[in-house]
Amino acid sequence: MNCYELLGILPGITSVIGSGGKTSLLTKLSQEVRGTVILTTSTHILPFPNIPLLENPTLTEVSDALITHRIICVGAFSSEKHKLGSSALSAQELASVADYVFVEADGSKRLPLKAHASHEPVILEGTQRTVQIIGLSGFGLPIHQAVHRSEIFCNRANCLPDDFATPTRIATVIAAEHASGAVKANVILVNQTDNKKDLALVKDFTKELRLQGDNTPVIAGSLFNSTFVEMRDT
Repeated sequence: MNCYELLGILPGITSVIGSGGKTSLLTKLSQEVRGTVILTTSTHILPFPNIPLLENPTLTEVSDALITHRIICVGAFSSEKHKLGSSALSAQELASVADYVFVEADGSKRLPLKAHASHEPVILEGTQRTVQIIGLSGFGLPIHQAVHRSEIFCNRANCLPDDFATPTRIATVIAAEHASGAVKANVILVNQTDNKKDLALVKDFTKELRLQGDNTPVIAGSLFNSTFVEMRDT
């Protein structure tokens, strides 16, 4: 089964949040789905290589571009000149001319794990599905090395920055954010799951998530290797 099928991606607006492979996931989804795709952001992203970029276009310009290109990126260069912010067009306007709109809706400073501040993530109106991604490469590392917003993570997991990012602590933070309503995800993808040892860590994470009353579906996978498996509750 393809990644987009396991994640339950349907036509419309999908937001990707978390850390550990958001841009790679957006690229993967755009390649797998059938139909026209707009890649955009509610925060900041780097332009996608080899994908046409429309900077602050009109809706007509977007529609015209999709006639000759199945996948395009829409945004506007921000004060950080190499990064794109959102364009003047809303996600719902973009969805009116494309089959799929994929939104990078979170920041993570290129770290594999993160906790969310009060203003995060930035989910755009009309979003039909939200995928939360976490990077398995952060499991077992010191929290201050692996986690964006480590102070918030430690506060929620009742630990110290020098402690390790264990499956239990990661599940504790995610479950707390979901329970409070601060973060709403339809499915979790644990990326960078490359071998049986990695899969065992994802099983531990999923078990801890369930023990804390969080039943969000979990997919273990590797975007690099294009391998994915749905975690079954045991």
